[in-house]
Amino acid sequence: MNLDFRPVGAKDIDTMAPYFSLRPNKTCDSACLESFLWQRYYNVRFTICDEKAILWLMSLNGEEYSAMPMCREEELPHYFYKMVRYFNEELQKPFKICLADEEGTKYLNLDPEKYEVTEEEDSKDYLYDGEAMRKLSGKKLHKKKNHLNAFVKEFEGRYEYRKLCCSDRQDVWQFLDLWREQKGEDVEEHLDYEVEGIHEILKNCFNLNVRMGGIYIDGHMEAFSIGSYNSLENMAIIHIEKANPEIRGLYQFINQQFLVHEFPDAVLVNREDDMGLEGLRQAKMSYNPIGFARKYKIVQKQMGVI
Repeated sequence: MNLDFRPVGAKDIDTMAPYFSLRPNKTCDSACLESFLWQRYYNVRFTICDEKAILWLMSLNGEEYSAMPMCREEELPHYFYKMVRYFNEELQKPFKICLADEEGTKYLNLDPEKYEVTEEEDSKDYLYDGEAMRKLSGKKLHKKKNHLNAFVKEFEGRYEYRKLCCSDRQDVWQFLDLWREQKGEDVEEHLDYEVEGIHEILKNCFNLNVRMGGIYIDGHMEAFSIGSYNSLENMAIIHIEKANPEIRGLYQFINQQFLVHEFPDAVLVNREDDMGLEGLRQAKMSYNPIGFARKYKIVQKQMGVI
């Protein structure tokens, strides 16, 4: 079918970026940085088809699957079924998507006799009101504001928010080494791939449309965050947020300050999923989400029947 899939490289991002704002999509995958960050873990490959769509090929644990095409909404069925045929004819496998966005899934309105569509509950992204997250106002966020104020009071005159750029990579790497060391060996499988992805972002940030910020205390980095922007949804996407867990209020402070400085007008904030981890779920729920970007698994029931 003449589809030439290749890994996502930093120099591809400028070419890929326009395709990510062609149709509604509130998931974290609506920003191309997500594919670059996790390219090694999911073996992400892509091709640009007809100069109208990005098509995807991925694999995990020896299993091939795809993602929703990045294209105009009205062209989504055409490129979706093109990938179905590619899987059936070239790979000789039934078609599968693991994290299909809700908007695209609803638009396709797939025949239940031909495709099984199930929600991936643990993979839904948490969505927040941008202004509420920047101000931490209201009774439901009162505890967060208290933690933030405690940090500001304790470290008054000693902390600084800095907009990060490529020249700050050494600070981030040193912080990451300490953060990873504190995690020990009993951690989730994806963690080292995440650290590797952050290193790749910092090595190539001149070529990436990435926003980064950090909190320094006494001249040393103690927290940092990496995000990107979905202009169609006016949505900030927080891909990475790391902080010294022993400093009270620091997570609340980097969370708020990153949005204030890098996304002052974003209406929505996507803070990604909880990976099914109860502690992470409680932490994300405590910020009072206003909704979720739900994701779905799509599996072709019978190969060749599209």
